Amino acid sequence: MSKRLKFFLSHLFISCLIALFVIGLVFFVWYPSPLSTAVGVTHIFLMLLVIDVILGPLLGLLVYKEGKKTLKFDLSVIILIQIAALCYGVYSIEQGRPAWLVYNVDRFELVRKNEVILANVDQAQPQFQQVSWTGPQLAAVKLAVSPQQRQNDMFTEVLGGISLAQQPDRYVELTQAKNQIQQRALQLKELEQYNSKTEVKKTLAKYPKADAWLPLKANAVDMVVLVNKESASIIKIVDLRPWQ
Repeated sequence: MSKRLKFFLSHLFISCLIALFVIGLVFFVWYPSPLSTAVGVTHIFLMLLVIDVILGPLLGLLVYKEGKKTLKFDLSVIILIQIAALCYGVYSIEQGRPAWLVYNVDRFELVRKNEVILANVDQAQPQFQQVSWTGPQLAAVKLAVSPQQRQNDMFTEVLGGISLAQQPDRYVELTQAKNQIQQRALQLKELEQYNSKTEVKKTLAKYPKADAWLPLKANAVDMVVLVNKESASIIKIVDLRPWQ
């Protein structure tokens, strides 16, 4: 086997190992299923990974020529560009990962890391001041008490486009929204209005403890949060539509 082919196969093998590690990090930690679909990151990430994994080794194969004076420099440049492109892509994906699943009035909202409003984060409870590295965390919005505050919240959302779910200083533990969740939770039968009966039946069979549901508002695909109404606990986020 020629040195050229050996280098190509070694480069490809190492690139694939790195790709497998990144895939595990992205799809099993940062974007646990089905949130990768909800956010719409899957096709962008896979396209980036395929280009980075395949293009780097192919360029190395093209420029590799035994005895070439600038061979080490050329290969170093290709590898550095490959690493830089991968790091930039992973950084961008990390910034857009789901940070919080926040219950707000009658639904859950998926808040990405780069959507969190940090202006008053020092006023938030300690557990809500930092974004976890191990996947999205749960919270609920503390609703306004006074009419003036409710009016301010409405103006902020309507005119500023900023949801209360993006503001950690308004977060409380999800358990404090137990009564709201119990009152707002919808009957499972209603899912058949927006999804095929077969799909609903197949999905619900996997989660027998779920007896109600709530919508999940996301930036790409809205989904369904299955809950147990008695305990107001989340059973599973599933890839079903909560509305048309």
